[in-house]
Amino acid sequence: MTVSQAVRGEVVRLAAVTKSFGAVRALAGVDLAIDAGECLGLVGHNGAGKSTLIQILAGTVPPSSGEIVVGGALRDAYSVVLAHRLGIRCVFQELSLCPNLTVAENTRVMHPAIRGIGWRRRAGRLIADQLDAVFPGHGIAADATVSELSISRRQMLEIARAFSVTDTPSRLVILDEPTSSLDADTAGQLLSFVRRFVADGGAVILISHILGEVLDNCDRIVVMRDGLVVASEPARAFDRSRLVETMGSTHSSEPEPAANVARLQSQTPVMVRARPRRQTDAVELMAHQGEIIGLAGFSGHGQTELLIEVFDAAGRGTPRTTVKAPVALVAGDRQADGVFPLWSIAENITVRSLAALRRGPLISPARERAMAEDWKRRIGIRSADVGNPILSLSGGNQQKALFARALGSDARIVVMDDPMRGVDIGTKLDVYDLIRAEAAGGRTFLWYTTETEELQNCDRVYVFRHGRIVAELSRAELNEQQLIRASFRDVA
Repeated sequence: MTVSQAVRGEVVRLAAVTKSFGAVRALAGVDLAIDAGECLGLVGHNGAGKSTLIQILAGTVPPSSGEIVVGGALRDAYSVVLAHRLGIRCVFQELSLCPNLTVAENTRVMHPAIRGIGWRRRAGRLIADQLDAVFPGHGIAADATVSELSISRRQMLEIARAFSVTDTPSRLVILDEPTSSLDADTAGQLLSFVRRFVADGGAVILISHILGEVLDNCDRIVVMRDGLVVASEPARAFDRSRLVETMGSTHSSEPEPAANVARLQSQTPVMVRARPRRQTDAVELMAHQGEIIGLAGFSGHGQTELLIEVFDAAGRGTPRTTVKAPVALVAGDRQADGVFPLWSIAENITVRSLAALRRGPLISPARERAMAEDWKRRIGIRSADVGNPILSLSGGNQQKALFARALGSDARIVVMDDPMRGVDIGTKLDVYDLIRAEAAGGRTFLWYTTETEELQNCDRVYVFRHGRIVAELSRAELNEQQLIRASFRDVA
């Protein structure tokens, strides 16, 4: 059944839903309804209860109490299987694809109705058609192994898979930070498709810490705080300032003035010189001590590769790259490249600083805990105990731990690979302040981001296209039109 054939009206309603994990009360009595033909924006700081709420809607976590009504009927034995049969899909922030399977095989996992001889071909055609509908020009082959795809293409695949239909309808699709690894152009493709899906009678819950996406694309906005819904109003009733205030943040969103680039370049040493692998001319990236250097351009055009090159070149250099100080990395793909999943929060924070934590030949548990507690406080990690497993944290709080690891280390150069995935607006602003303060103290930052607004925190920005630097922009030259123009610039 297609979306347009679905019955219009209320799709899902939660009534007085609570959820507790031991002594921690994640949801304190949530009432929420969403109608067909509606895009609902769900916002709130990390730890507000959003993730728990969508897990209950998706059937992966049962509520402690309350009612779940789907399609007008009370669902007592609600589960993932029932949710899927009723047309409820969820794209979680932490992607759930099987990395050892192909694109087509991952599609078959969600659609058991695809069976018999030729099922791989049919699954491949289904996902290829859906990818074409959502992300024209995606370049993802149905027989590609998922582990070989970039994180942005994995995110595209997971989204397209959620919207694909075989024997069950697609009535409500929950998108948790769906553009966190997408560049502006690809994110625009997704949001345009969401509006078409909603216009055709579908329903979408959009969770995003990019407030402009929520304000521009949602019909209604629900704000959560401390496990409760504190506001539910039409999107037109909000602007950015009111939305931030309702979420409970009073932090100013205006970045501080950029450092004096001319002064930095004339009075401070060059800490990094790097030339991308595909650069055939003499253009190179240069970062002086105390500079914040932005890397921009469409996703997958060489930004991450250059950051890895800088990280690997620390202390030894390569023919293309010279690095003058220790380097720390803040990964964007935290599950693959960031957290140690079997370790505690404290161990994840302190692993880059073990030499400073020794007492004689051994690591001092007291020093380790003290450092972790200090950074938990400074960066606002929401956990009762730094001895808890790192996976007990929400995605945004895991990312805070990665920042704490880098900023708490002795590294004088920090490379950041689109590091704000799933981080709430209040924490982002706090981290921006930390980065600027550390830069003022002489630390150098290389910062790849797919969020144009974040580039306003940088002193200079290098724009990448097809693995090459095609433009260098100062803070004064930086605007969306210039970035788009440079991103489409032809290269030889």
